[in-house]
Amino acid sequence: MLGSTDVLLSLCPIEMQRDMKHLFFLITAAVALSVNSCERLDDNVVTSNDGDGDQVMLSDVAEILSQVPLGREQVGEVFDAVSSSAGNGYDEEYLMSDLFKAPGSGVGDDGMATKGSNSYGNPLRSLIEEYVSGRFRTKAGDADTASVGKYLRNIISSGMQIYWPYSDEWDGTQLPVITFDPGDGSERNEGYKISVGKDGVRLVEKVIVDEKMAQERPVWVINNNDDSSFNSLQVIRRTDPEWGTGGGSISLTSTTLRTLVLKSIKMNRNYDSWFAGASEFFVKCGSVDDFSASTESEMKLYSPTVTDFMIVVKRRQKGIEVPFNVVLVSDWTDQLESCAFMVIEDDGGTKTTWKCSACVKIKSKSYGFDISIPFNSSDDIVWRGQLSRRYFERYDQISGHFGDVDLTFQII
Repeated sequence: MLGSTDVLLSLCPIEMQRDMKHLFFLITAAVALSVNSCERLDDNVVTSNDGDGDQVMLSDVAEILSQVPLGREQVGEVFDAVSSSAGNGYDEEYLMSDLFKAPGSGVGDDGMATKGSNSYGNPLRSLIEEYVSGRFRTKAGDADTASVGKYLRNIISSGMQIYWPYSDEWDGTQLPVITFDPGDGSERNEGYKISVGKDGVRLVEKVIVDEKMAQERPVWVINNNDDSSFNSLQVIRRTDPEWGTGGGSISLTSTTLRTLVLKSIKMNRNYDSWFAGASEFFVKCGSVDDFSASTESEMKLYSPTVTDFMIVVKRRQKGIEVPFNVVLVSDWTDQLESCAFMVIEDDGGTKTTWKCSACVKIKSKSYGFDISIPFNSSDDIVWRGQLSRRYFERYDQISGHFGDVDLTFQII
């Protein structure tokens, strides 16, 4: 077993959250010498609805940001946050909750601003608070503190964020165009272009925003966050030093142990409108690791396990091979002849469950291990089938095309 590199969670019972915009799902199930696996589909609807007070619209927040007096300091704050998020393995995003509680903090920073809140003399939250206070005035001209507080709390708890695609191209001075995710799959939407004239007068102009504009100048998109509740590989590796820095090679000290590794992933298309951001993939590998039972009684000593990872592929990384180097099965024994493999693109919907059986063979007799995998009812199955040990051995370190994703495996 490679205890330092595989995170194994019991599948009996298994509890996993899955509300991601895009899901890449990998299930490696131990099976017999034949390639016949057992799987059953079962729909269990689970619904949840969180909300507090009046809903704040994405368009409302975009308008607010276009009206506050943004300057180099505030744009720099957002740049610090989205850069930190990207460095932590997430999208180029700045959560509204972090904006108010820890200015400049990115997803994965654990609520601690990378430069410290005191680094910003006039953080963006102060501009927003002042603007919202002006919206809620009493007849006497004073701010209605109760209404202001409620409105700001709704923004903080809304799950909204500033998404800044292609932020690494920022020149350090140009002010952004601000828009929002229309939520209908459109590739264009109206936004607010902010500029300062030669006379120092601040100008706000309505323009049509598309991805080409975002590639050429700063564009902030107000959208909903989908990945902050999950740990990226970078976060896992940082919190557990035994994981190493990632992206390098994996070596074994034993010559008898065979380990299945996912070396890299290449996304050949973006799955949704660019307003929604990058693609978040989950890699989940279910197996019966180190299986060597020779009797039915010995089989009871084994339980299926799952290795669970998230990887974010940014829009600019489309068509680029992204190193992954993660152990999927630490000990692939002779009794594991094939694996069940499924790629899913998440489109939301109600929660349901895919029930499958991982099978092993003992003296020519097959036995099954039941596994329940949650997913969303509207998900599209990009690719599903079985991959044999012969496939991994023949195409070792050779990229294979699986729907709209290319994957490279290695058996070490």
